[in-house]
Amino acid sequence: MANTDPIADYLTRIRNAQQAGHRIVEIPASKMKKGITEILYDQGYILKYMFDDNEGPQGVIKIALKYNPGTKDPVIKKLGRISKPGLRKYSSSQDLPRIINGYGIGIVSTSHGLMTNKQAMREKVGGELICFVY
Repeated sequence: MANTDPIADYLTRIRNAQQAGHRIVEIPASKMKKGITEILYDQGYILKYMFDDNEGPQGVIKIALKYNPGTKDPVIKKLGRISKPGLRKYSSSQDLPRIINGYGIGIVSTSHGLMTNKQAMREKVGGELICFVY
């Protein structure tokens, strides 16, 4: 079956790997997924990541998941898709949603590339709401 929504697949693979307590998850790469991975890393939601361009047709992203050392709970509590291929969601910079009152992040695809909702507000650019993380 061809995957109609690769971003939803990406989020689900991370969710499933955390549920199973895996340390590392491998995901087929794309430019968008690489961008999301970099944001997750910059915001401290994952330990580290590696782009392996030698595997598969478009390469693979290897993500080392992050867990709380004390409780062993995954750092990412919730990961969800906002804009879907069947229903795209766009927002102006003023109307960008705050995720968990500012504790979480939203990832927005703007004309200036992928960024968090907070960056987009600062730079006053709107765009497509890709997903949220907290």
